[in-house]
Amino acid sequence: MHSRPLVLGALLGAGLLATLYASARQESPAIPTHHYFHVQLGGSQTQPVSGRLLLFAEEAGAAKAESRDGKVTEVDADPFHPTQTAIAAQEVERMVPGQTIDIDVDAQAFPDAWSKLPAGDYVVQAVLDVHHNYNYLERDAGDLLSDVISAHLPDGDVPAIKLDQTVTANNPWVLPDSAPANLRDAAKTVHQQAQPLDFVSPELSKFWGRAIHMYGYVLLPPGYDAASGKRYPTVYFTHGFTSNKDRLLRPMAYVQAGMSSGQMPPMIWVFLDESSATGTHEFADSVNNGPWGQALTTELIPYLESKYHMDGNAKGRFLNGHSSGGWATLWLQTRYPKVFGGTWSTSPDPSDFHDFTGSDLYAAHANVYRKPDGTPWPLVRDKGKVLGTFEQFAKMERVLGAYGGQLASFEWVFSPRGKDGRPQPMFDRDTGDVDPEVVAYWHDHYDIAHRLQSNWPALKPDLDAKIHLYVGTADTFYLDGAAHRLKAVLDSVGAHAEFRFIPDRTHFDLYRVGDDRFGLYKDISWAMYAVARPQAVAKPKLNQAR
Repeated sequence: MHSRPLVLGALLGAGLLATLYASARQESPAIPTHHYFHVQLGGSQTQPVSGRLLLFAEEAGAAKAESRDGKVTEVDADPFHPTQTAIAAQEVERMVPGQTIDIDVDAQAFPDAWSKLPAGDYVVQAVLDVHHNYNYLERDAGDLLSDVISAHLPDGDVPAIKLDQTVTANNPWVLPDSAPANLRDAAKTVHQQAQPLDFVSPELSKFWGRAIHMYGYVLLPPGYDAASGKRYPTVYFTHGFTSNKDRLLRPMAYVQAGMSSGQMPPMIWVFLDESSATGTHEFADSVNNGPWGQALTTELIPYLESKYHMDGNAKGRFLNGHSSGGWATLWLQTRYPKVFGGTWSTSPDPSDFHDFTGSDLYAAHANVYRKPDGTPWPLVRDKGKVLGTFEQFAKMERVLGAYGGQLASFEWVFSPRGKDGRPQPMFDRDTGDVDPEVVAYWHDHYDIAHRLQSNWPALKPDLDAKIHLYVGTADTFYLDGAAHRLKAVLDSVGAHAEFRFIPDRTHFDLYRVGDDRFGLYKDISWAMYAVARPQAVAKPKLNQAR
C-alpha cells in the first residue's frame, strides 16, 4: 500500500547519470518540511506508559465559537465534521515520567501534513491512548491528556505539551440531568435490580487460548418470582458501534420504565455487550474474532435458560438491535433460524454488499472512495447535506489507530485471515481500490441477501415471517439503500417479511414516536409479545404520532 522508490537496475555512464540526477532535481517535488512537537510525560505520573500519542489541532476562532463562554477545554476529532480537526499520531513504546518525545506531525496525519495547514492561530491538545481503543471509545478511563494550548501554525514556535491529566471513569449508572425524570428514576431501579452477566465461553476461550468473557445484563420484569413456575418470553438486545456494557443504561432504563408502567409487556431482556478490542464482533462466527454466534446459541443461551424462567423455545426468543447491533441480530436470525422466533433489526449495517453505504463492492474495478464518474462516495449526511466522505472517514480512522475503527471492524468480522495473522483489508486505504478476492470471501460468508436468495427453500420453514427491519429514508450513513436491496431479494423469493422505511428519519432519531424518543421500543416489544403470547390482552393504546 505504500509507494516504493524506483531502483536503477543498470549501470549508467557517468555523463548520462549526471544528466539524470540533474533532471530529477529539477522535476522532483520539493521534500516537505517536517514539523515536530515536543510532548512530555508529566512528573505526576509514577510509572512508564505506552500507547498511541495523538495530537489534535483546530482553528482557534472556530473552536472558541463552538465552546461555552469562548473557553476551549477539549480539542478532538469529529467524524461528522472530519476536516475540521487536524490529527497527528505516533506510537509510543515506552515513556517514563519527565521524558520528552518528539512527534512528527507530518508523518501520520489527517487530513494532511500539518506543515500544509493554513497559517493561523490554533488550539492544540495531546492525548495518549493507552488502550489503543480511541477509534471505538474515544477518550477512555486511563488515557492521559494535556491542557489545551494555543499556537500559531504551521510555522510558529510551539511550547512543550505536558501530559499531566488522567481521564477518570464515568459512573455507568447515572443518566445526565437532561434525561427525563422517569428515566432517571428507572435507572436507579435498574442499578439495583439488573443481573450482571459474566459468562466465560469454552468455545471462545479455546479459540483465543485464554479466558474470553461474554458480558451483559439480565433485566427481569416487575413481579418476577424465582420461586414460581411462571415463564417469560426473552429479548436478546445488542447495541451499536461505540457502545459496551457500561453504555447500556439508557435502553435498560427505558425498558424498565416501560414494563413498570404497563406500556411494555412483561418479558426478560438480555442486554448483550458485542464490543471487543477489534470493534464489534456482531455475534458472527469469524476466523478472526472467533465463534461468537456459536458461543451465544450453544453456550450462553442454554446457561441463561437454566438459570431464569425463560420460555426456552424459538417462539419465545427474540432479537433486537440497532446499527451494528441491527446487523448482528439480522445475522443471528438468518444464520440460526431455528433458535430465534424473530428479529426486529433497526438501521442495520449493510446486509447486501451491492450497496455498501452506496458503493457496489461487486462492480468491476470497485472503489469505495470514488464513484465511476470520479466524484467522492459520501458516507455521512444530515438533512440532505453531505458531512463526510468514505475516504475522509477511512483516512481519519487510520491515523487514530489500527484497532477498533468501524471500517477495520468490518474486516475483523468479514475478511479472511492474512499471512500476518490479521484480517485481509477489503480496500486499499491509500486509493480506495477494492480487493475482489477479499470481497468474494465477504460475499460467500457474510452477504445476508446472497445467503437468503441462495438458500431460501431450505431456510423458509424456519425463517419465513421472522424478519422485521426498520430504517429511516434519510439514514445518516445511507443504510436504507442496502435495506431496499434486501427487501427486493426477499420479495423475489416470495418471503413474508416486514420492512418499514420511516420517512425522513435518520440513524439517530429512528426510535422517536411523537414526543417519545424511544417509543419504537414499545411497538417492537408488543409485536414480539404477540408472537409468544398470541392469546394475551391487546397492547395499550400508545401515542403513534410520528
